[in-house]
Amino acid sequence: MKIAIGIIGIMLGILVLLQSCTVGTASHLVGDAATGDAGSLGILAGLLLFVGGAFAFGLPIVSTVTFTLAGLIAFAGSAEFPDLKVWGFIALAMAVMAFFTWRSAKKKRVAAQ
Repeated sequence: MKIAIGIIGIMLGILVLLQSCTVGTASHLVGDAATGDAGSLGILAGLLLFVGGAFAFGLPIVSTVTFTLAGLIAFAGSAEFPDLKVWGFIALAMAVMAFFTWRSAKKKRVAAQ
């Protein structure tokens, strides 16, 4: 499960980064400051998704916190950039999966002792 969360998190992070960079650049060219700011929040959310995916392999609890932050930041910018709402829900779902991965690993360690 750790590997799946890590790979999905990294790929989604790259996808959100690319989409947010495109939206941010296009909105700056047009002169729409609000959408540009939402694109910047999307870039931050994408970066956090990427980092959360990287931490999922070894430290799933850090990944849980990082995915949760990415989801909250995505919801903050979703008024001007509606796709961020979708990425926010996905980030929170990834946080829940990472939490249960961490919890099951912890139970296995306790049972082995």
